[in-house]
Amino acid sequence: MESVSKIRRWVLVEGRSIRSVARATGLSRNTIKKYLRDDSPPSYQRQSPPVRHKLCNGFDLRLQELFDQDSRRPRRERRTALRLYEQLVAEGYTGSYSPVQRFVRELKRAGAGSGDAFIPLHFAAGDALQFDWSEERVVLGGVEQKVKVAHFRLCHSRKPFVIAYPGEAQEMVLDAFVQALSFYGGVPRRVIIDNPKTMVTYVSRSKERIFHPRFLALMNHYVMEPVACTPAAGWEKGQVENQVQFLRGRLFVPKPAFDDLEALNAWLRLRCEELANRPHPEQQDRTITEVFEDERAELRPLGRAFDGYVEKTVRVRSTCLVQYARNRYSVPSRFAGHHVSLRAYAGRIVVVSGQDVIAEHRRHFTRNISYFEPWHYVPLLDRKPGALRDGAPFVGWQLPDAMHRIREHYMAGKGGDREFVDLLLLAQDHGIEVVETACDLAVAQNTLRLPAIINLINQLVEPVITPLSDACAYPQLTLRPKADCKRYETLCSAEEVAV
Repeated sequence: MESVSKIRRWVLVEGRSIRSVARATGLSRNTIKKYLRDDSPPSYQRQSPPVRHKLCNGFDLRLQELFDQDSRRPRRERRTALRLYEQLVAEGYTGSYSPVQRFVRELKRAGAGSGDAFIPLHFAAGDALQFDWSEERVVLGGVEQKVKVAHFRLCHSRKPFVIAYPGEAQEMVLDAFVQALSFYGGVPRRVIIDNPKTMVTYVSRSKERIFHPRFLALMNHYVMEPVACTPAAGWEKGQVENQVQFLRGRLFVPKPAFDDLEALNAWLRLRCEELANRPHPEQQDRTITEVFEDERAELRPLGRAFDGYVEKTVRVRSTCLVQYARNRYSVPSRFAGHHVSLRAYAGRIVVVSGQDVIAEHRRHFTRNISYFEPWHYVPLLDRKPGALRDGAPFVGWQLPDAMHRIREHYMAGKGGDREFVDLLLLAQDHGIEVVETACDLAVAQNTLRLPAIINLINQLVEPVITPLSDACAYPQLTLRPKADCKRYETLCSAEEVAV
């Protein structure tokens, strides 16, 4: 452009000839005449499109095929450009990632409209934590199923934390926050959330929120300020929204397979630590872990963990069962017909009467199933010993080996139900450990009769008197008594006078 301006100035302003300008610049006279006729800047017209990538040998077609396959999948299961690049490398592609990224971006732009504009947000160290849910598919115990994944992200350091649950119930929300704050080792000043019913019970026209009392108790315990986003304004917690998409491709495509939910969560925790070794998006010379170590100093101390349960009052049925979330759990028989407090945690059910915990069960997420603790029904066997054979709580009861052998021995004879029930009742009085030890001794001595076992139990519970180690330590008489039989006659005469 500078040469064109110089040529036009020499000819049109200074009056130099085209021949002399051609001699000075080395350009042809036709080129100089073209510059004089057209005052627009010169441009280069490419004859053919440039070859900017190495997606040759059919890899461009293969990438198009993979992209078309993903377009027919649910959005959460679609692979990112990086995952597609890794797939091509596994198939023999030797080019770089950039051509694949450009190719996928052009495919995504086809038919896409213009995006919205947002204001970039800035968060100080220790200021805010963002939270969101996602739904993923995993394989647990060989069965494919849906799980709900709680996503957390510290806004300054960008460190992620995810944990999976069977659902989004409130007790799982409470447990997720407890686990996340324990993972970070501190408490930020604010938490930015959506408006689910488990956390926000009401949103007024003026956008004021009424938070759920139990969620508010969690916030008060950790002294955090809850900040609910404007409905349909996901950009207010855009970091965790982007994290959901990023981690879906990294952690849940293809579907992870584990034996149970505990193993899945242990793996997710390790992967969060590994992903934190990536460069920080704003401080490229440092990793997320390094920035997090600085942010941890700004987090408040964690303190005692919040007891994250949801409580309700229930009535114990005549079958000694209480119901929660379509399943039934047993309690001791003496509480039948009483009202008790049921506390539902993310992974267990605790039943409380007054200040005492009367029953505790592992939580199950089935439907219409009763879960028994056989010892809760043992006192009823005193009146109904025949129920030991066909009672539902005693089907498949896993007793210690010695007690199981004694049970089979008793049940083989007439009246064995009554004898084994008496043995179980002794366990209620003295403890299962004592009775189990006595049964082990009975099996070892081959004395399986009930009186012999009762004798062994009495020997185990009798107090043991430890003899003095030194005989000289016994008390010594200071005055040796005299052998005098008349003293007995004196005592007899004194008794007669008293009568």
